[in-house]
Amino acid sequence: MNLRRLDAYFRRLVEEGLLPGAVVLVARGGEVVFQGVYGYLDPGRGLPMREDALFRLYSMTKPWVSALALSFVEEGTLSLLDPVEKYLPEFSGLRVGREVGEGIVYEPLKRPLTVYDLLRHTAGLTYGVFFRSPVKGLYLEAGVDRFDLSREVFLERLAALPLRFQPGETFEYGLATDLLGHLLEALAGRSLAELLEERLFRPLGMKDSGFQAKDPARLAQPFPKDPETGHSLRLLPVETPPPRYAGGMGGVGTAADYLAFLEALRLGRGALSPTMAGFMVQDHLGSLYPEALKRGPEYLPGPGYSFGLGVAVRVEPMGYSPGALGEWTWAGFGGTFFFVDPLQEITALYLAQAPNLLSVLEPEKALHSRLGARLQHAFRTLVYLGLE
Repeated sequence: MNLRRLDAYFRRLVEEGLLPGAVVLVARGGEVVFQGVYGYLDPGRGLPMREDALFRLYSMTKPWVSALALSFVEEGTLSLLDPVEKYLPEFSGLRVGREVGEGIVYEPLKRPLTVYDLLRHTAGLTYGVFFRSPVKGLYLEAGVDRFDLSREVFLERLAALPLRFQPGETFEYGLATDLLGHLLEALAGRSLAELLEERLFRPLGMKDSGFQAKDPARLAQPFPKDPETGHSLRLLPVETPPPRYAGGMGGVGTAADYLAFLEALRLGRGALSPTMAGFMVQDHLGSLYPEALKRGPEYLPGPGYSFGLGVAVRVEPMGYSPGALGEWTWAGFGGTFFFVDPLQEITALYLAQAPNLLSVLEPEKALHSRLGARLQHAFRTLVYLGLE
């Protein structure tokens, strides 16, 4: 592979002051064919980036927890059809908040919320911070998107909120993986951190992964202010133990560790068998995908991508960048991204600490920003061009 254009692109982003620093890895057929280390580990102090830098992964924690859940399914101690209330009884009284204009009409659930709904984000749970709606406003008021809640307070507040949609009705990106992680804690009687260490990190040699930076001196930092918006940037405090193990956003790790995880999924080794690993990264929305896509920017996988169990899956040739059917991918708010192409045996990722607040504050402009979504599309394009 010839990835000189990819290398030049990241160098340019750093030189132009758009990216504080990054670590980039591309593997093909299980062999690393490109590694790039760019910019600064801490731009405020002028410390250079290092290949073993630790990054806050945000939503790239979700595939970890999804794989962990499927390891319990594989051994028969958990079923995808299990209702959430079986393990977390406080969720037995859920309602749906049907949005009618600026109002909310409450209705009972047509069926129980299941583990499968949590894995494929058809639970009706939402985020308050992304986009705006009456139900999302309730999530904001309750503060359930916050990182500083204890497990008990988080579950109590979330159980009191309405679902935005009926379970299984549509894809709605939200707090489903956080709830899944706490469900697994209730199932196993152990913390999510312990379960991931035992079933995922240790078997795969992911020595730097977890919910706390094991060496804070290696923790990558963002610019003090977003270069596009001028807004101050503050990322998750991961130097000390968290108040709860947030399965949807709390992870920390290195590029090498995350590559090991992605390769294990691609090959079906380690935490999951080939059958279950393949099951995780196949399309699980089916007929829900076309309708969900009509929701426009709110459908976060974007055109061409349906959703599996914790990852987006390419189901159409259309999209904003090259790619193959069956490719699977996801990203993290803090500035991290990966994609895996099983057909070409490509695994590629970059880790940075450059959250693009424009995509949250003004979602309709996200695709035209210089960072955020555009960086992901450029990365995928340049990796595929390297095949030529």
